[in-house]
Amino acid sequence: MKNILIPTDFSENSWNAITYALSFFKRVKCNFYLLHVSPFEEMIGGDSFYGSKKTVLEKSTQSDTGQMQSLLKRIEKLPLNTKHSFFTINEYIFFVDAIRKQVKEKNIDFIVMGTKGASGIKEKTIGSNTGDVITKVKCPVLVIPEKARYTKPREIAFPTDYNMLYKSRVLNTIMDTLTLNEAALRVLHVAKKEQELTDRQKKNKDFLDDSIDTIEHSFHFLSNPNIEEAIQCFVESRDIDMITMIAKNLNFFQRILFHPTVEKISYHINIPFLVLHE
Repeated sequence: MKNILIPTDFSENSWNAITYALSFFKRVKCNFYLLHVSPFEEMIGGDSFYGSKKTVLEKSTQSDTGQMQSLLKRIEKLPLNTKHSFFTINEYIFFVDAIRKQVKEKNIDFIVMGTKGASGIKEKTIGSNTGDVITKVKCPVLVIPEKARYTKPREIAFPTDYNMLYKSRVLNTIMDTLTLNEAALRVLHVAKKEQELTDRQKKNKDFLDDSIDTIEHSFHFLSNPNIEEAIQCFVESRDIDMITMIAKNLNFFQRILFHPTVEKISYHINIPFLVLHE
């Protein structure tokens, strides 16, 4: 049984994340927790256009409940999957606090979130919420860009610089994901120029190789001073369906997921990311 948390703002972007999650976990018995977090700023401060804070909260609660029921009815119109159960949650606290609370209380295995991709983490959109969650909440996050459409992942890319020892929690999640989809892992090392790995990097690479020896995998190297361009080239040449990364190395990680703005860099708007935490 997997417990999946899906934050929603009732937009088409978040609906895309829901439909992707239902397809991705279609072979797994799951509890899906649909979470809507009302903007905390609406609940604080003095009187508002609507009246007192109590009145604002009541109106917001009624509206959120109605939209959540409409969302459930929309889900019910999809092909029935008896392995899936749905629960709704409305919260009125800060977004990341709400996510952390549910991860702890519901023993969440995966968070699935939609993002607008090109907006990165700068604008105050669900994209900024996604950026906060994947950097501040220690739970696997499946990030679904706005233009991503579900296809069964066959090739999953794993960009890494081999500078960290891969913990069992991370490896187990990768193995589960690969096994679930009968997918292959393509480990990619990008560097400005080709040079021999350090002893530490060699040790970590060998450990990774041994740890995933039961599933199909391969190791690749690309020389490019621009990490984003190298990832784009690899995604296109290998027909990559998903990218998985470890969030610990924030500089390396954020460059790949958030930094791209050049038009030719498109992976961040159509390729799902599975972000892992140690």
